[in-house]
Amino acid sequence: MQSKGSLGSVVAGVIAIFMVLICLFYLSFTLVTNHYEKKAEEYAAVEAAKDNNSPETKRKAYSEYIKNIANEKVYLGYTFNEVQKLGVGLGLDLKGGMNVTLQVSVPDILRSMANAEGNPYFERAVMSADSITRANKSNDFIDVFCAEYRKLDPQGDLSVVFKDQVKRGDSMDAIKNSLRQEVKDRVSSSTNVLRTRIDQFGVVAPNIQELEKDGQILLELPGVKEHDRVRELLKSSANLEFYETTQFNEIAPMLQALDNALRTDTTGNGKGLFDYFLQVGNPYRPISVGSATETARDTIDAILASNVAKGILPSNLKLAWEFKPEIVQVDDSVRGKRNLSIYQLVALKTSNGKPALSGDVIISATSDYEAMNGNYVSMNMKPEAARQWARITAANLNKPVAIVLDNQVYSSPNVNSVIEGGRSQITGNFTTDEAKDLANVLKSGKMAAKVDIISDTVIGPSLGEQAIHDGLWSFIIAIVLLMIFMCLFYGLVPGIIANIALIFNIFFTFGILASFQAVLTLSGIAGIVLALGMAVDANVLIYERAKEELRAGKSVRTAIADGYSNAFSAIFDSNLTSIITGVILLLFGTGPIKGFATTLIIGIVCSFFTAVYLTRLIYIMCAKTKPFEKLTFTTPLSAKMFSDTHFNFLGARKVSFGIVGAVVAIVIISFFARGLNQGIDFSGGRNYVVQFDHPVKTHELQAQLAPLFDGAQLSVITIDDDTKVRISTNYKIDSDEEGIDNEITGILYKGLENQLNGMSIEDFSTTNENIGIMSSQKVGPTVANDMRTDAYIAVILALLAMFFYILLRFRNIAFSLGALAAVAFTAFTIIGFYSLFWGLFPFAMEIDQSFIAAILTVIGYQINDTVVVFDRVRENVQLYPKQNFFDTINSSMNSTLGRTVMTSCSTLLVLLCIFILGGDAIRSFVFAMIFGVIIGTLATIYVAAPVAYLTDARRNAKKAAKA
Repeated sequence: MQSKGSLGSVVAGVIAIFMVLICLFYLSFTLVTNHYEKKAEEYAAVEAAKDNNSPETKRKAYSEYIKNIANEKVYLGYTFNEVQKLGVGLGLDLKGGMNVTLQVSVPDILRSMANAEGNPYFERAVMSADSITRANKSNDFIDVFCAEYRKLDPQGDLSVVFKDQVKRGDSMDAIKNSLRQEVKDRVSSSTNVLRTRIDQFGVVAPNIQELEKDGQILLELPGVKEHDRVRELLKSSANLEFYETTQFNEIAPMLQALDNALRTDTTGNGKGLFDYFLQVGNPYRPISVGSATETARDTIDAILASNVAKGILPSNLKLAWEFKPEIVQVDDSVRGKRNLSIYQLVALKTSNGKPALSGDVIISATSDYEAMNGNYVSMNMKPEAARQWARITAANLNKPVAIVLDNQVYSSPNVNSVIEGGRSQITGNFTTDEAKDLANVLKSGKMAAKVDIISDTVIGPSLGEQAIHDGLWSFIIAIVLLMIFMCLFYGLVPGIIANIALIFNIFFTFGILASFQAVLTLSGIAGIVLALGMAVDANVLIYERAKEELRAGKSVRTAIADGYSNAFSAIFDSNLTSIITGVILLLFGTGPIKGFATTLIIGIVCSFFTAVYLTRLIYIMCAKTKPFEKLTFTTPLSAKMFSDTHFNFLGARKVSFGIVGAVVAIVIISFFARGLNQGIDFSGGRNYVVQFDHPVKTHELQAQLAPLFDGAQLSVITIDDDTKVRISTNYKIDSDEEGIDNEITGILYKGLENQLNGMSIEDFSTTNENIGIMSSQKVGPTVANDMRTDAYIAVILALLAMFFYILLRFRNIAFSLGALAAVAFTAFTIIGFYSLFWGLFPFAMEIDQSFIAAILTVIGYQINDTVVVFDRVRENVQLYPKQNFFDTINSSMNSTLGRTVMTSCSTLLVLLCIFILGGDAIRSFVFAMIFGVIIGTLATIYVAAPVAYLTDARRNAKKAAKA
């Protein structure tokens, strides 16, 4: 056994060294990212100082710096973009910004694809499918649509309706697959359009991804402050157009006249138009007006939009910037050599202000590659548009034509011959991704599909700073207290070894997060801290077993080896049950819950490795030293704690069942009398966190606001302290009216005006970083229904998973029923407590996604606790097969009582740190967990064990009767 242990420790040492190197490699990207972001902040501060410390100038300068180094190799051959992706980023709750879920209308996409003029069934099938999928929350719109169309027209041929997307004679399954792929491609086109808009807006490191649900797109935009502008930007349709071009020499006299007019204008700064260009004209690009930096573009645009410019420049002239910049290297006094993005301004020709051809004429577009031209894009137009395109290309032989999306020139290929039939190729030094994106843009055209914002969360930057502060402090203090706790109860040497394991646990957890390119959120920090609290459980189990072996008279080395061996099964089972809960959270949770589940799973895996293998390696390496030969795993504080207990836990089962019955009755009455306070995650609505500069009373604010919200639900609660409140309402949550968000902001401002000391409505919004609305959140009813369904599924699956896992491991249904009863009672009691006391505590006691996450985590903890007790029961049954089962359970609970209390105390220590210091964002979540840990610990002793005993006794009685 010793040789096996030594071999296992050697393997663990090799794995640990390997993991250290990998984690150092990935964490180094975070350090490099922070270094360059700090340099960007310094540059932005210098540029802002030149403009009276303008926040807008600072934002643009920061964005410009990051963009300019984006493709520059900054570390180990990686570009800054790649380095930034490989590091651990900060989530919205730590950095501030917006989280938006968009719904691209799949019915609108089908309408734009179909050739259904004169078809009486198509629109009816689309509308019917839309109603069914909304009612049933179905993800597969195409499947429902095809079924409805078949009902209306059993002999109908969808390959005729969608002749450009479907081949004649295809089976129904093939038709569905083709339509699904086309819808997916068009949603991808919308995603690319949105990405382009966001990039131009200057958001650094946005996260844009398509969700599994048909047509839904998630956007996370860190650092964004102009929230209304972003919302309008996201909802507007993509505008694809084809323009003829104008050569610079044709318009040069007018541009010179504009330049002279600006220089002689006494109200200006004496600069002309050309002063803002790095170069005027371009001998190699006849249609180029000139080149400029990103910072200068805004000034040039403002000049061109002025009345002076409109009076001088011809009405058929349109000037637009190229989308893709040229990257040049320059010397900078602040940064030394750096990359600079240079944009070309292109001269376009309009006809009565309109383009030569609109972009909704494209049927298909694909990207491809050939040796001669590199990456290129092929496109195919509708028949009528193809004839127009032939006329346009004939009139522009040997001249460029421009492809423009949202007023940016994507490409300006030269026309070498008349293009007939509508088939064209576009070349232009594209990368593979750029060619693919351009093909998607061409396919999307002027996006026919409507885009709705169905979920919208805004977090003010000062709330993000506070969240970082709170999260880090709760993290640091929890770690320090855990370390002190271990040293106080198990001695200096065992405590230090357990603390080394904790430090490596943290290091490995962050390294793995970096390797996954995960984003760190406040809930993620909570998951890490909680995993650390549960990691102590493994050390406690090992040390408690080692103490038992020492009391049995074994040597220190043998006691330690047997302690690890005997504790392994309990550690493995308890960790695996927690991981099962984490996986369910990961699959069915959203947003913060996924972040919590990810870090929890990683933390538990790391804690298992560090506690079971890494600490054992230290003990083996140091086994022959004097300090290790005298270990007792006790201190004067803990020497006689739980060393010889003989509590008759099962004897109190009648009393405990009576208390359990009373609690259940009270909770049921509360459900009928008070109900549950559903958060907007489940009911739909809006949350606003409002900071005042003085203490306020929530009941007074509620009385002021309630009449203004026209009978809608409204709640006002204090968070953090009496200067900050959270206002929740479902006012007009079903409304699609324009400006509804501004309307609610106006109502809040009106209702709270007497508390704002003359603050303007602009400062009351998230513009002011210290006072006023600090964050806002909107969840539509569709999202709320999906969240509620996923939450129910998660809870049911967690319970079933625990039941079957314990049945599989212990081969006795009595243990499964006992564990299930304890888990059900714990979850039921927590929900009942929130029903009884919501509105009476100074924080939100809502049934929302965070609460469900807490329930599931407590289920995992509860099973963890119960499995340890049942594992000891199983062990004692094998050691003493003739002992009465009643006595076996009692003795098992007494022998594990020290571990139960110590683990509960260490976990509560961590949770209290998060509850007190972790900020309002997770306070309700943590409170549910604190209450759950207390109830769960008691339920293991007074529910799980008695139910298991009674079930086993009844089963044995039935066997005896049959015999």
